[in-house]
Amino acid sequence: MKNIIAIANQKGGVGKTTSIINLGSGLVKYGKKRVLIVDLDPQGNATTGSGIEKNSLDVSIYDVMLKHSEIHDAILKSETCGYDILPANRNLAGAEIELVNTPNREYQLKEVLSKVSSSYDVILIDCPPSLNLLTLNGLAAANKLIVPIQCEYYALEGLTDLLNTVELLKNGINPNLELLGLIRTMFDSRNNLAQQVSAELSKHFGDKVFKTSIPRNVRLAEAPSFGVAAILLDTTATGSVAYKALAKELKAIIF
Repeated sequence: MKNIIAIANQKGGVGKTTSIINLGSGLVKYGKKRVLIVDLDPQGNATTGSGIEKNSLDVSIYDVMLKHSEIHDAILKSETCGYDILPANRNLAGAEIELVNTPNREYQLKEVLSKVSSSYDVILIDCPPSLNLLTLNGLAAANKLIVPIQCEYYALEGLTDLLNTVELLKNGINPNLELLGLIRTMFDSRNNLAQQVSAELSKHFGDKVFKTSIPRNVRLAEAPSFGVAAILLDTTATGSVAYKALAKELKAIIF
């Protein structure tokens, strides 16, 4: 499958999960009904943000990756967002330790997704905010990478580290992985530093920087508490308008 997209950044708080929920909902809204979100973060934020109670799961991605259950038994429908989700909760934190001595441990997620990938138009993987074994599984399973990034100085350093890791992966674990794009999140066009960093990104990455930037917006922060994507909670909020535009942009690139 050509559209397995990891959304990753080892820096936390950059809008990674917000991006994946709204892009997933946006793709559904604009005609791609077969969308799967994979919550690969033990915090389970993509799960709760999709209206799923993470602490009441009978089966989660943890059980699937450890081969305790089949993936078909774990996938749920997000009634609020419109896509399917492979949910996560705190149990997933133990997977790293339990997988340490497993042969081909970095390919566990890829093996799992191969059983359902033909059923979806696109699979979006929400990676943890660190370069650990779970993130490695996400990057090994994906063929495309999207990086949400705040336009601030330290973000550039983190981006360099992540892209260096991607190059190492391309030389070994996953030669098919490519950078699809960078999303400028929490972007304030009035901030001179943000403008400078944005210009640097465009200079170095060209059309790999999505044209649509995502502004800081209260509704984006509020939406997870309602278990629904912001683009569905308040369609006219500035953040929602931006994510709808970004979803259209992504759809045009990958389909």
